[in-house]
Amino acid sequence: MKPLTPPSSRAALLLAGGLLITLSNSASALEYRNTGRPAILYDAPSVDAGKLAVAGSGLPLEVVVDTAAWVKVRDYTGRLAWIEKSALGGPRNVMVKIDAGTVRQQPRTAAPVAFRAARGVLLEVTGKPDADGWVPVKHADGLTGWIPEREVWGE
Repeated sequence: MKPLTPPSSRAALLLAGGLLITLSNSASALEYRNTGRPAILYDAPSVDAGKLAVAGSGLPLEVVVDTAAWVKVRDYTGRLAWIEKSALGGPRNVMVKIDAGTVRQQPRTAAPVAFRAARGVLLEVTGKPDADGWVPVKHADGLTGWIPEREVWGE
């Protein structure tokens, strides 16, 4: 006969297991995807669900849940919504989240300014961020440079 675990021990084990899952999830990197075309954001994973907003092409969205046909996402305001998976794709972008993001010619604070981008401007990511948190970007006008990760959303 197998000994029974006292209720308090079971609760402690469940709590410990939940804590481990939470810690492992928070340690994982965030995943962002961009809209490949203008798309509707829904309040549930169905075209019959309530429509929340229209996301423009190239908008970075944080992936929260990924299913076969739908993705639950968080936008830059923190709003949660569902989007059809087929609407995601295209070049990787970030959005400037401060009043005026400063894009520099090299990935360092003392480098000359390449250009400034206003809040909400989308910049195409052209490579991987460097070890110091600088993201290589390209403006729609063709200007290129590096912007600190802390000044953009979607990386």
